[in-house]
Amino acid sequence: MNVTGMLRDDALKGKTIIVTGGGTGLGKSVSRYLLQLGANVTICSRRQTVLDATAKELIDETSGQVLAVACDVRNPVEIENVIARTIEKFGKIDGLLNNSAGNFISPTERLSYKAFDTVVDIVLRGTYYFTLAVGKYWIENKIPGTVLNISTTYATTGSGYVVPSAVAKGGALIMTKSLAAEWGKYGIRLNAIAPGPFPTKGAWDRLFPEPLASMMDPTSRIPLHRVGEHGELANLAAFLLSDYSSYITGESITIDGGEVLMAGEFSHLENVTPEQWDMIEQTVRQANKASKKE
Repeated sequence: MNVTGMLRDDALKGKTIIVTGGGTGLGKSVSRYLLQLGANVTICSRRQTVLDATAKELIDETSGQVLAVACDVRNPVEIENVIARTIEKFGKIDGLLNNSAGNFISPTERLSYKAFDTVVDIVLRGTYYFTLAVGKYWIENKIPGTVLNISTTYATTGSGYVVPSAVAKGGALIMTKSLAAEWGKYGIRLNAIAPGPFPTKGAWDRLFPEPLASMMDPTSRIPLHRVGEHGELANLAAFLLSDYSSYITGESITIDGGEVLMAGEFSHLENVTPEQWDMIEQTVRQANKASKKE
């Protein structure tokens, strides 16, 4: 599927956006599109070598302005450094995309306290640390800003086997809605995207190692029968970070091909064949005729 950009080329011209987890995967894909739309982008993650390689690739592809700063989002001092260097290079900050994540699949009782803490610290603590730091900067300097958090569909439904992630994403989603109410008076908007499966090399392999990968076919439970394309999520992210969405705040938008809807009580009936439906229909008709005679 060939996904084209939906916004005009200068939609983010002059805007500066920080993307956490911007060195790889979805963060890298979204950063690419933000640059194509004219934004300046600061990408950060823990590995400077990965960031430098990504920055060079993105600059070569888009001719945009990219700043790469190593940062562990669990460390407020490193977050403040990203903010300071971004302002030094680009003059100000207009948007923040909280995309850093950590996750793994496991029965919860197998997890150590440290394993649980690691996911929650990256996903929840990292999100509220960065949001708080940038928010204080915006409020102090009377700058309107936009925060976009990458959430997940199970932030609202819950899910077994990814409980630390569900706890963290759920907390971050409530923070999004709460701060949207509190900070709206400052011209600060906060929204979230809840993606379904958007495979990324590396992260996807770590999340679904063999034999899980062979056992799980995500497309089998998605009504559109395919996974998401990075360009589709990038389009939505760019829209929510742009002024085109200036009247949207406190929202979480699901982009999952309808996957979450398949949790309905009768969704498993998709596996029923046409021949079986014929038999079911005949049985129902016979039962109805019998009930009328009674």
